[in-house]
Amino acid sequence: MAERQRHILEVWGDFACFTRPEMKVERYSYPCPTPSAARGIFEAIYFKPQFYWQVERIELLSYPNYIPLRRNEVKEKVAVNSVKNWMKGIEEPQPILADADDSITGGSKKGRTQRQTMALRNPRYRLTAYIVPRPGFESQQTAYDAQFVRRASCGKCFYQPAFGCREFVAFFRYISDSDNLPQPVDYNQDLGWMLYDVFDLRKANGNDSPPFITVFRAQVIHGVLEVPPFESDLVRKPESD
Repeated sequence: MAERQRHILEVWGDFACFTRPEMKVERYSYPCPTPSAARGIFEAIYFKPQFYWQVERIELLSYPNYIPLRRNEVKEKVAVNSVKNWMKGIEEPQPILADADDSITGGSKKGRTQRQTMALRNPRYRLTAYIVPRPGFESQQTAYDAQFVRRASCGKCFYQPAFGCREFVAFFRYISDSDNLPQPVDYNQDLGWMLYDVFDLRKANGNDSPPFITVFRAQVIHGVLEVPPFESDLVRKPESD
């Protein structure tokens, strides 16, 4: 098999939060994107069910700079099926009451609450990934690569990429010449077991796909996080699909 084309993006923003899963209510960010967060940035620019993105390398171009944020967050969200029923006139719209006590909302699980977030300020990274066609679509590899280059070079995306939380907007530029690039920062940290992805990348996942949690031992060495392939034994997967 011919070597796949590597695609490189430089990404940056004002804030980022790649939440560690062991921090449940109060969010605490990893110093760099998880592979799934990096994959999401590539998918925001170009994606088809006929392939998946394999993130290969994450480089830190700035030192992790943490900032504590306290925000008001609603405790519930609108169900997609409810919205569809409202549009069809089957059900009456039910608003989310953010500023209301238990006597109005009917329980403590509604309304809003304050939550602490330990986010990153002014993050900047360099991401390297390649396209992996699914069985039967290998002949389209060149076309997929060319389409991504055209879109990324022009700044096109299906939706605005984000750094973890949707409100933390990420900007990007495509790097076509990998020569004379700035070196990553000299930062080292053993991140322990890091979230790899929440979906089974071997399958074409839809909105109703069940979660498939995978993890791997992550180490940032001299500002670089090397990401093993999803098929690798270094990526711990559930015993049963």
